Amino acid sequence: MDTHLIRNAPHPATAVPPRPRAVVFDLDGVLVDSFEVMREAFTIAYREVVGEGPAPFDEYNRHLGRYFPDIMRIMDLPLEMEGPFVRESYRLAHRVPLFDGVPELLRALRDRGLRLAVATGKSGPRARSLLQQLGVLPLFDHVIGSDEVARPKPAPDIVEHALALLGASAAEALMVGDAVTDLASARGAGVAAVAALWGESDEAALLAAGPDAVLHAPAELLALCPAVDTPDR
Repeated sequence: MDTHLIRNAPHPATAVPPRPRAVVFDLDGVLVDSFEVMREAFTIAYREVVGEGPAPFDEYNRHLGRYFPDIMRIMDLPLEMEGPFVRESYRLAHRVPLFDGVPELLRALRDRGLRLAVATGKSGPRARSLLQQLGVLPLFDHVIGSDEVARPKPAPDIVEHALALLGASAAEALMVGDAVTDLASARGAGVAAVAALWGESDEAALLAAGPDAVLHAPAELLALCPAVDTPDR
């Protein structure tokens, strides 16, 4: 498997644990391919609240991983866009697929005894609703949204909260994300930051952020996650 560990990154590297007990995943761009649905929902929300003209989705895309209201503040767009954006995201959710290999990856990790969580820029209810619709919600121990922590990504709060719920230390966990904000959140929590490159991520920006490992397909994560040592194994 073409899994790369980064040891000459421009940021201090966190040791990838040899036998992690827990994995924290970002959602959009890592587990689900929501890019086109997000584009459509953002365009509709922009037209309803701001008016005619091209919606600046490319700029919005550069901030993915953050909580939607935070992105609106960064872009100086009306916070009122959140309502229609969320409405359209729910309406179009049936068009969001899991990435190829994700269900198999999640089941394999569970079979190996790892505990799994999602830490997403979405709200918790939206994330849980989507994963339930896709049939994989039961594979996660916890799904946490940005509205459920004091400070969303890039702050470490959501990763730290996930670790507390999973009963795992930072040295026993990995965080898999497709945005620089994911890596920053993981690094702030002292967790090994793993870059996922199979979606619409900005590969150059991710590599410049100095991930501790780089994956090009979901199944490559299995090389970093052997079976957990337990008394009955």
